[in-house]
Amino acid sequence: MVDQLNIVSFVFLFLLLFKFQFTLEQIEPLSSPTERAALLELRSSLGLRSKEWPRKADPCLNWNGVRCQNGRVVAINISGFRRTRLGKKNPQFAVEALANFTLLESFNASNFLLPDPIPDWFGQQLSSLRVLDLRSCSINGSIPPSLGNLTSLTSLYLSDNKLTGILPISLGQLLAISVLELSHNSLSGSLPASIFSLRNLSSLDISANFLSGSIPPAIGALSELQYLNLSNNDLTSFIPAELGDLSGLVDLDLSENSFSGAVPSNLKGFRNMQRLNLGNNILDGPLPEDLFTNSSQFLFIMLRQNNFTGALPVELWSLPRLSFLDVSSNNFTGQLPNSSFIANSTVAELNISHNKFYGGLTPLLRRFGFIDLSSNYFEGRVLDFMLNASVDSNCLQNVTDQRTPVECASFYAERGLTFDNFGRPNSTGAPAAKGSGKSNKKKIILAAVLGGLGLIALLLLLVLLLLCIRKKGNSNQRGNGVGPAPAGGSSPQPGELINFSSVGDSFTYHQLLQATGDFNDTNLIKHGHTGDLFNGVLESGIPVVIKRIDIRSTKKDAYLLELEFFNKVSHPRFVPLLGHCLENENEKFLVYKHMLNRDLSNCLYYRKTTSEDGSLQSLDWITRLKIAIGAAEALSYLHHECNPPFVHRDIQASSILLDDKYEVRLGSLSEACPQDVDTHQSKITRLLRLPQSSEHGTHGASTSICAYDVYCFGKVLLELVTGKLGISASSDAELKQWLEQMLPCISIYDKELVTKIVDPSLIVDEDLLEEVWAVAIVSRSCLNPKPSRRPPMRYVLKALENPFKVVREENSSSARLRATSSRGSWNAALFGSWRQSSSDVTVMPAASGTRVEGGSTLKRSGTTGSQGSFLNAGGDVSSSLTRHSREIFPEPSGVQDVERQEQE
Repeated sequence: MVDQLNIVSFVFLFLLLFKFQFTLEQIEPLSSPTERAALLELRSSLGLRSKEWPRKADPCLNWNGVRCQNGRVVAINISGFRRTRLGKKNPQFAVEALANFTLLESFNASNFLLPDPIPDWFGQQLSSLRVLDLRSCSINGSIPPSLGNLTSLTSLYLSDNKLTGILPISLGQLLAISVLELSHNSLSGSLPASIFSLRNLSSLDISANFLSGSIPPAIGALSELQYLNLSNNDLTSFIPAELGDLSGLVDLDLSENSFSGAVPSNLKGFRNMQRLNLGNNILDGPLPEDLFTNSSQFLFIMLRQNNFTGALPVELWSLPRLSFLDVSSNNFTGQLPNSSFIANSTVAELNISHNKFYGGLTPLLRRFGFIDLSSNYFEGRVLDFMLNASVDSNCLQNVTDQRTPVECASFYAERGLTFDNFGRPNSTGAPAAKGSGKSNKKKIILAAVLGGLGLIALLLLLVLLLLCIRKKGNSNQRGNGVGPAPAGGSSPQPGELINFSSVGDSFTYHQLLQATGDFNDTNLIKHGHTGDLFNGVLESGIPVVIKRIDIRSTKKDAYLLELEFFNKVSHPRFVPLLGHCLENENEKFLVYKHMLNRDLSNCLYYRKTTSEDGSLQSLDWITRLKIAIGAAEALSYLHHECNPPFVHRDIQASSILLDDKYEVRLGSLSEACPQDVDTHQSKITRLLRLPQSSEHGTHGASTSICAYDVYCFGKVLLELVTGKLGISASSDAELKQWLEQMLPCISIYDKELVTKIVDPSLIVDEDLLEEVWAVAIVSRSCLNPKPSRRPPMRYVLKALENPFKVVREENSSSARLRATSSRGSWNAALFGSWRQSSSDVTVMPAASGTRVEGGSTLKRSGTTGSQGSFLNAGGDVSSSLTRHSREIFPEPSGVQDVERQEQE
């Protein structure tokens, strides 16, 4: 017994001594003079601070991020380090000293600025490298094919950079690699089949790029793959059935692509799958049987925004671990499962909106933490506990915003079901009496005849008025224009006066073919309404965007009009036109500078880092305001500094291009034209009092006035404030719905109201909230239905540059800046106040928390940074409390305010 105890003690002592010796080996000083010199060179070339790497201390013992073994450097980690002030002035990918570390296994420079391409020698001289982490380093250029020589590499992280070009085939040589992360770059081309020969690959993330083509069937060979993210690309074709062979797959994200066809039945092999995201594709057909089994491990299922049909598999409700299910915006039909299935469901968040589900609701829906049932055909009385849930556009009885009984009855009749019309007599299906039908028929005929006669009379009156106005205006028509009239009585044809040498270089067709890879579809950005846009790289290495214009299918002179615009107009806020190619008879080409951050619609939300829930980051408020000011500068130049004034006519988030510093470069200039100076239409419009909807500038020649640009810019501002993508590109009907929801939350009297519509992803303090509030007010002014009451762009620009003046009182009695207009109606200062005196416009109605009654006063809202105005019985504004009127938004005198109109 004693001998056994001695043996155990001896073994324990031996292990302790061995561990102690191993520890001493780990922390011994740097023994290689070459590596010490290389570290000092690296310290100098990268501009590292002495706080992290003190010059006189031993690197192995005292330098942060340097790990040594047996006196040699094996790992360098400078992640998140800050450069010295000198190093910040000229940051470069200056790491040539790394070639001296022959035993280096890991290099981590994530979140450290390296704004240059990856050196080609990386793959030739760092043969021992096992981990290379260059995430969020602002690296540009392409991935060097030489990286395929790093056969010892197990992890490669290159996400969140500015990499371009195609994925090199040589990556298939990294046979030891386990993690390959290339997301959030600008990589293009197709997925090389060589990547799917990496049998040790467990995590592959190439999301948020511009990849195209299909997924190769060879993907089924990645037997060790657990995480696959190909989302937010331009991938097409079908989802390969070979994905079902990846039994170890835990997370699959194929969302935000263009996959079509049905979901292959072979995917039922997913036994370990926890997170499945197929949203935002064009998949169709019913979901396969047995896709979801009781043995599945699903936690998260996203199938939204596809064209799936049929019933929702009942097995979904019995998955033992499922907590999130979103199948919204499809064509699923059928009824909810019976109460026993829902009672056993573990789902906490459920979204089945915008489908064709029908039938009654079950009280067991109470168990869900979040539920959206809107835009279906559920019938009956909504459950009391669901009144705060989303149940709009159904066939429910005791809530508003539901479908009409006719719609509901028709839907149920198509399926051979009975709709009880909420228990009331069903008037939609009962035939009318014969006598009543004849009477109604006569009335309809009579109304049609009278309406036709009235329409003919109205058209005749309109023609007569137009003739009278033309005769009256012939003598002074020249004075209505802006700028000198052309000599000779006829306008020059487009292109006759263009100096092509002043609108960029002249490229050959062969040069553009090389730049775009023969205009390969992989480089196609989009099909524009005046031409197709392609990514390209010139021989000099400069990335460009090339517009190919087929003059056989578009307006023949469209490209000349755009060249003429660039010939006349020059401003740093417009996307630079680098040149043109006009040598082909049927195709013309315009070459623009490539904008690294694409456009506002693409970068308002972006994926910063890969996260398990796929959440998006959003632009901060400072950047959003910077973008708004930049776009306003461009429009102000067009409207007020060009002679004649130019109208952009296509202002929306997709036309606001952004460079690498988020500076605005306004694009989509093919529709720009001089302002329509013919006032005949506006005279007739005012005379006949046409509806306000036509004044938005969305029809006909009304888009050729500057006020139309102001209106569209107001939509962009609203999109920046609310974060609701698509407002600026929405149709009239969609915009009306947006405005009905949002405009009531924008009031000069109550700052807190705007918090109901502010983008929830924004983090704003009290001062920034005032800026957001001010920009919302500016947006509302721009969205005035009447063009004559929208502020000119120069006033909008001044308001955005000084947003606090929009919402704060001015105590100074300095002279006001007066503004004039050709209409003579802008009699206000820099911006006329929304709280106008009775001499300007009538007082706006009270916002929440205010009161206006006869001779009583309008109380203050109590909001920080904004004070109310006191009104006496006569409607005058108290000079002691109001700001200088007309310093925020100028408006013509004698016109009712928008808010008052809405209230009436």
